[in-house]
Amino acid sequence: MTDMSDNANLYARLAAGFDHGADFLELQDGTRYTYGDAERASAQVAHALGALGLKTGDCAAVVAEKSVALVWLYLGCLRAGVIYQPLNSSYSERELAFFIGNSGARLVVHDPQLEGRIEAACAQCASAPRRMTLDAHGEGEIAAAWAAADTQFETHHASGDGVAALLYSSGTTGTPKGIPITHDNLFRNAVALRDTWGFVREDVLLHALPFYHVHGLFITLHPAMLAGMRLRFHARFEAEEVLQGLAGASLFAGVPTYYTRLLSLAGFNRDACASVRLFISGSAPLLESTFHEFSARTGQVILERYGMTETGINTSNPLHGERRAGSVGLPLAGTDVRIVSEQGAPLAQGEIGEIEVRGPNVFRGYWRLPEQSASAFSADGFFRTGDQGRFDEDGYLFIVGRSKDMIISGGLNVYPKEIESELDELPNVVESAVFGVPHPDFGEAVMAAVIPRGEFDEAAVLAHLRARLAGFKLPKRIVIVSDLPRNTMGKVQKSRLRDSYADAFIANARG
Repeated sequence: MTDMSDNANLYARLAAGFDHGADFLELQDGTRYTYGDAERASAQVAHALGALGLKTGDCAAVVAEKSVALVWLYLGCLRAGVIYQPLNSSYSERELAFFIGNSGARLVVHDPQLEGRIEAACAQCASAPRRMTLDAHGEGEIAAAWAAADTQFETHHASGDGVAALLYSSGTTGTPKGIPITHDNLFRNAVALRDTWGFVREDVLLHALPFYHVHGLFITLHPAMLAGMRLRFHARFEAEEVLQGLAGASLFAGVPTYYTRLLSLAGFNRDACASVRLFISGSAPLLESTFHEFSARTGQVILERYGMTETGINTSNPLHGERRAGSVGLPLAGTDVRIVSEQGAPLAQGEIGEIEVRGPNVFRGYWRLPEQSASAFSADGFFRTGDQGRFDEDGYLFIVGRSKDMIISGGLNVYPKEIESELDELPNVVESAVFGVPHPDFGEAVMAAVIPRGEFDEAAVLAHLRARLAGFKLPKRIVIVSDLPRNTMGKVQKSRLRDSYADAFIANARG
């Protein structure tokens, strides 16, 4: 038997502290699964992946709805040394074809309702991967393949810099970039978060986040498993169901949209969340108005943090101590955060510049993009986030802007250039500019300003975009303009567009 004491595989490190008899997942109908169930089911998945011909370092793309079986699939990939590639089921055929083709995935696990889209996407790949189904109930071809497999498996012996997962984030040019995340990146960030947020075995985390995003898959799942706690498992966020599920839970993590939707419920008050000791927010900026309204309604203070796909979590407001409205807190232990000028020189406290981070949580470079990887880091190893920020006198970080003009809508990144490229190809569009404006529910809404050529049918344009882009990227409103605001160099000034339409959706906010 191989000595596993020095195994850097994320699963091996998480499982080292498992109490196999302790509850791990609790479903809304009361069904519970233990950490022992996770050990056995993930072993079966790992065996099945091997039987399907996947080897260490191969990639499995997953486009399936959140379920217990999806948890087993993720853990089984870790154990087998197979790179896990989560993909949003709302991606279009064109987007899926790029992601699956670029990763070189050997296997695509997908919801059966996506059969046509996945088949068409895979047909465009240089080497068509095998396709297997997994539905929202955890049933399908892949589940059948592991059902009779052995429940014991020797977890793959991985090095810390071995790739555990591959995610994609659109670049400012609109071209997606693969982000390989290592076993060590994930483990070291999990340890820091467990300690920063005080996760302990007795905690109960209400988990309503999606699994195709780092927030639900890495930022909450890993430190919870490291602590050996129970997850109250919701397949999706439904405000009324979450409100009911909070009774007896001690932790909740969500995007700002979750909090605005909870606040829209009359029954959301101090009594409804009396058992919860910590509410965490991330993936998008939390409006100060939401921060203060939440505190007034519940008597609790939301803890906001800051992270990226490339880095995991970098900073967090403190568990014990002041949580400042508008701030994303202090650097995590082991993570260096600095503010630099355009020339890369460190700036003094209070000065605004680019945020750079360095630490064991930070990825090492983009997937098969050596030139972009090299330019993403400073000479002394700091990752250039592209976000603009400042430190206050007490070391709290405030983000004042984001890389180029990226929009974060409902916790999901939207890059305007990608949408503009689609719009500008249309024969009835002279030029477009896509930008974000405040939205009471999503935090930011995607808007497009278009200079038309002849007749412009907004419904037809949106239908065209819907066939090519994920739903969350679609403009919630398209405005017709005769010209776009520009600076002296001819560059479109999106800040002026944002200012002009800042109240476009505010009228729909609660009074």
